[in-house]
Amino acid sequence: MTSVGTKDSIQKVAVVTGGSRGIGRGCVERLAEMGYAVHFNYNRNEEAAALVEKGLSVQGFRVLSRQVDVTHFDQVKTWIADIRQEEGRIDVLVNNAGIIRDKALMLMSQDDWLRVIDTNLNGLFNVSRACIVTFLKQKSGDIINISSISGIVGMPRQSNYSASKGGMNAFTRSLAREVAGYGVRVNGICPGFIETDILNDFSDKDKQEIAARIPLQRIGAVEDVVRCMVFLLSAQSRYIIGQNLVVDGGLSL
Repeated sequence: MTSVGTKDSIQKVAVVTGGSRGIGRGCVERLAEMGYAVHFNYNRNEEAAALVEKGLSVQGFRVLSRQVDVTHFDQVKTWIADIRQEEGRIDVLVNNAGIIRDKALMLMSQDDWLRVIDTNLNGLFNVSRACIVTFLKQKSGDIINISSISGIVGMPRQSNYSASKGGMNAFTRSLAREVAGYGVRVNGICPGFIETDILNDFSDKDKQEIAARIPLQRIGAVEDVVRCMVFLLSAQSRYIIGQNLVVDGGLSL
């Protein structure tokens, strides 16, 4: 592992949305280990964010959290501007923040629909918009959007979530073409079922039934998604843009 120790030794800066738990936390931890100064936001769970920040800081990594609602354009703009001023640059953006409110459409309220779209899709716009000028001026940068196979394969009771993630996948392809000439790469990752807090409400029987539907016969780990992120940030993927890489054990086949 590479310790970044002091600010003077920092080579690159990463921003992760929704970094206090699950896939976002895994991305924060790995980016810190790779030598990035990592800034991440949380919406409500200050305690979880503080644990992530403290746990990495005591190891000598530069990791800073901040309460920011990604659905608020001005909040996001201020947060990213502060990072840019403090660090002098931003090299990586991982758009991970998202929520689910699964219901059959006939039972779905307007609030269920709007909150998912606002967080998952409008939040994606707000943070990407706040970072993109920095990337274009630098003529470098990587954006990785954490999407879902729900944006590729229709999932029942997820019309709101599937719509938001389908929009994210299209956003990835469109923005990739728009900014590639400036040395900025945009890609996405589409996980299937991953062992995160979202599955806490599932019984062991439910998890066994899910695993049985997956060709690899297991639910994915956060590390499976994180490794894909690492690949997309590496020189091995330098000719890959606008792709939504599926990490689902074969579930969507």
